[in-house]
This record gives sequence, C-alpha cells and structure tokens, in this order.
Amino acid sequence: MTFRIRTAGDVAPYASDLADNSTPLARAAEHIVMARQTGPNRRAVPRPTETRVFVVANQKGGVGKTTSTVNVAAALAQLGQKVLVIDLDPQGNASTALNIEHRRGVPSTYDLLVDGAMLADVTTPCPDVPGLDVVPATIDLAGAEIELVSVVAREGRLRRAVHGHPLVGDESIGEERYDYVLIDCPPSLGLLTLNALVAGDEMMIPIQAEYYALEGLGQLLETVDMVRAHLNPELAVSTILITMYDARTRLAAGVADEVREHFGDQVLQTAIPRSVRVSEAPSYAQTVMTYDPGSPGALSYFEAAREIATKGVRP
Repeated sequence: MTFRIRTAGDVAPYASDLADNSTPLARAAEHIVMARQTGPNRRAVPRPTETRVFVVANQKGGVGKTTSTVNVAAALAQLGQKVLVIDLDPQGNASTALNIEHRRGVPSTYDLLVDGAMLADVTTPCPDVPGLDVVPATIDLAGAEIELVSVVAREGRLRRAVHGHPLVGDESIGEERYDYVLIDCPPSLGLLTLNALVAGDEMMIPIQAEYYALEGLGQLLETVDMVRAHLNPELAVSTILITMYDARTRLAAGVADEVREHFGDQVLQTAIPRSVRVSEAPSYAQTVMTYDPGSPGALSYFEAAREIATKGVRP
C-alpha cells in the first residue's frame, strides 16, 4: 500500500459551494468563516454513537502533544462536536492555550485525583471556542503522584471520574452529551499518565517527524500493552499524528514512511507542518484555530480532526 503525506497545501477538508474550493486560499477563507460561526448553522461531521475518550500521550517531550490536544479539540468543536479537554500535565500548558485560569487554588485535575472531586465541579467552558470545556491543571498536580502512592486503586481514579460524569456515555444522554474527551498527559510514564491510560478507550500518539521521536515509541507501546493486559483491555492505539513535518527534508519523509509502514491505517493521512503561527498562538492564550484560522497549521489540524471524526469508532 502506498501512502502520501497530506498537508494544508493539498487537502480539501470540507465540501464547499465555492467554485474554486480546490485552492488553498478558498479553503482558508472557508475555515475562517466556519471558525467564527456558532450554533446549529455550523457545518458538522456526524456525532459518534457514544463518547470517545482519547488519551494523548508520548513520553518524549517536544513532539507537539499538548499543541495537538488543544488544536484537535478546538477543531472538533468547530465541527459541531461537544468536547472536554482534561489537562493532566502539571505545567498546565493546555490550560494556557485554551485561555483557562490555572493558578494555584483553582478547581483542577488535582482536586479530581487527590480529593475525589466530581468532574463537573472542576470543569470550565473555554471562552473562545463554543462547545469546548476544560478541566485545568495547576502546579499542585506536580505532587499528586506522591500523594496517590498510598491510595487504594490509585490508577483508576480518573476513569471513575470520567465515566461517572452524567454527560459521558451513549446517545440516550441527549444533545448535551460529550462527543469527545481528550486527556493531555505529561511527558512521562508515571502515575498521572497511567491514570489516563486506564481512563481512555482510544489513544492518540503525536510523533515528531524526526529520528529521535521513534526511539521512545517502543517503551510507550510496551506500557500500553501492560495496561491493556492488566487494567484496561479496551484501550486501543487508534490514531497516530505526524507533527512538525517539513516536506523539504528527506528525514521527515523517511520517518513518516517508517511510521506508516509499521502502523498502517492508524496513521492519519494529514501531517501537521512546522508552523510559526502554531507556536505563537499559546502566547496569546489561544489555539491556532482561533489565532489564525487561515494558516497552514490551522487548516491541517482541522483536516486531522475531520479524519478522526469520520474514521468512526475505535477498531
């Protein structure tokens, strides 16, 4: 099977009434309009039959994990889905990008894991993206792993909180149900990430298009296999997203080919290009989807989200 990398320059994410929708400029204009729309007039992909809980993890730092979490979440919300992001990284970078207060003392994932708070009580709506809610992370979360050591069934606390939420489940819940829950993990394989792996049904792994990014992947997949064998047999690696792709280099193409050869259809056809606008957006407390919706990075994340939504339920 032959694979071809797609980036914003050669994808057509949405059906359009525009006569020249094959051009990057037309697609950019359409996404800008769509990003500003709210309510039932937004063009949407079909909702899943039940809440899809994604763990976004890679123990290697700097691969675009948090960036991918917040931008895919924002893109799914722009596609008419109801989305919840759970920030499980003590650095709180996902909370920053989504413009959510996460100073010490704010209700957060720390309260969820350590104090047993209800998920609904620590959730805040994102002010910039309708349909997107966030559970922020504060610096208190840095000590959670130590505090949880003596707690019984400590690895299942997040799962109980997520699956106990009244808006997580199947279609019987109604229109207010969450369609997607995305859990942003810290760049490690500690107890916080373990909680996420036990809580999730699907896993999205961002992989930077560089050689070193492949080295730690084996260890991550071994951890996933152990979790599947002992704690969460439903966990599936359903989505692999190639990030920081530079079409000018042979290295990026080689890494992408190797990943696709090994993982096949789990790898999204859309790769996320290196983009200054994607990097700039968090400094303005925004995702690139609202900061510059016509940029190549925003268009690529939008197409990646559309792929995730239309691929259906996990394998």
